[in-house]
Formats: sequence, structure tokens, C-alpha cells
Amino acid sequence: MEKIKAAIIGLGRIASLLEEDILREKPCTHAGAISANEGCVLSAGCDTDEERRRLFAQKWQVPVYADAAQMLEIHKPDILVIATHPDSHWRYCSLAAKMKIPVIICEKPLAGKISHARRIARLAAGKDGTVIITNHERRYSADYIRAKAILEEQRLGKLLSARAVLYMGKNRRLIDQFWHDGTHLADILMFLTNSALRHKRQRGAKLTSRNGTAWLEGELTNAQNKIQTIIELGAERDHLVFEIGFSCEKGRLRIGNGVFEVWESLPSPYAQQFRSLKNTGETFSGPTGYFANMLQDAVSCVKDPRRTPVSGAIDGLRVIEYLNSVKRWK
Repeated sequence: MEKIKAAIIGLGRIASLLEEDILREKPCTHAGAISANEGCVLSAGCDTDEERRRLFAQKWQVPVYADAAQMLEIHKPDILVIATHPDSHWRYCSLAAKMKIPVIICEKPLAGKISHARRIARLAAGKDGTVIITNHERRYSADYIRAKAILEEQRLGKLLSARAVLYMGKNRRLIDQFWHDGTHLADILMFLTNSALRHKRQRGAKLTSRNGTAWLEGELTNAQNKIQTIIELGAERDHLVFEIGFSCEKGRLRIGNGVFEVWESLPSPYAQQFRSLKNTGETFSGPTGYFANMLQDAVSCVKDPRRTPVSGAIDGLRVIEYLNSVKRWK
């Protein structure tokens, strides 16, 4: 069977360079995921930066281009990865749709402007049927998929509230942390709870600050429930934290980078007629398959153009709408 051809625009960290990080689960880049998939072949790459083109060609042994239209015309890929700055996502998505590329994988955030995100979502909903995947990678990660099942099965009872924490740089502005890394946080909150996330108010440090802590109060809403939510954004920390705690009527679930904990309500060993939470000892180990599963979703969409991707353009738009509503409060 002929292999599915994939090409990449933007040959930086998430496209290729992070594959050199010896501590990360592999594959951890688009090029790595394409090369690891037996049904795919990496056919070409494109970047305006000459050095990145050189490094990419050297590592992956494929032709590289400075002009995206030229690459698409020559190689006609089945899957196009757009891993450029968000401000250029709409331009490359529209180019790919015009050239009838069947499946587009667009890096997060979906676009730099809400108007561009809406245009991209309309492309995906158009009659030509271009499938657009937003790379919110945690949707494809086995640990988060298990967490979603725990919540949906109500193993810990009804979900009552959620608290998320994001520390992503000692000297970065809070709004920059939130726009680039909070994209994942907002999306996974909505994915795990099958909800829409709405911003209500902000407390603490201004989002334009490079120090202090800000709290974003919001609400996750679905057909069955309204879940009160708070997101803590922090600067000045010398460590990275990405995690979510879900409080349920009969327990607690905590998940994040290197974290997977399930706590269940049991009769308290400390006081009569009370109940306490006890860690069940349930953990997650082994590969999560986050990049490999994302690429396989794209492959499945090539084979079945009617398939709805796990992380589509409309999901990317919902995140941008939420981020934009927060940004107005900065």
C-alpha cells in the first residue's frame, strides 16, 4: 500500500529540534511522529530560515524549501503540518485548502487573532472538506484519556470544581505564559469535562506583569453541570508546573506533568463519623503516545475524510475565544 505523504512548514522546536531532548518521550515532534508511523513518509520541509532548513535536511534526509507554495506544488502531501508562528497560521491554512491538501495539522494556538481562528474554523467546515487538526497534544495522551474515563464514569461521584495551576517561566509575562501554554490548559479542561470554559473574573497580579500570581475564575458548563473553575498563573518560580485538580463528591483526581493521583473517600482514621481522602496508589507509567496518537488521527482522517478529528479546528477556536475573553481583562 502506498504510504501517506506528509510535509511540514516551520522547522523549529516542535517540528524537529525537540527530538534531540534526551529526556522527552519519543516521538515528541511532528517530524519524529511522521517518521515513526509505518503508514507515513516525510516528504519535505519548508522554512524561511536557511539554518533551520539545513538542520532539517541533514537530520531527516528530505528536500527543503523556502517557499511553501512551491513545496506543496511539487510534493502534493496528504498531510501538511503548520508549525509556524500563530500569526501566519491563517495564511498557510488558506494556502493549503486552496491547493486541496486533505488534512492539515495546525500548531496551537490556532491563530494569533480571533478573526483568523474563525476563518480557519470556517475552512474546516467548508464544502471542500479540508480536515484541520489543532495540535492540543494532551487530548491524545494516554494518561489524560484515562483521567477523562474516570470523570465520565463518575468513579469519584459528581464533579464539583476544578483548580488548575500554570507556572511556565520565571521572568515571562503572565499573559505570554497564558496565551502560549494556557492554550493547552484551557483545552484539556474542556476536553476532560466535555464542557465550554467561560471567564468570569480575575484577581491578583495584572496579566501584563512579570511577577506575582493571578487567579482566573471561570465556569465549565455542559448539558448536565456547571463546574466552578479557578486557574492560577504564576511568575517568579524557577520550576514549571502544569496540573489540574478535580474535586468530586467522593474523591479527588490530580493530573499534570509527571502527576497522576486518584484519592477516594473512606471512613476517617482520625475522627469518628467523618470521612477522609486516601490516595489509592493508582499511577500512570509508560509512554503516553501523545504525538504518535495525534499523527495517527491525521492518518485516519486522510483515509476517511468524513471522520471528526479528536482535536479539530472548532476546538482550537473555542480555546482562542476563551483566551481572548481573558485577555480583555489584562
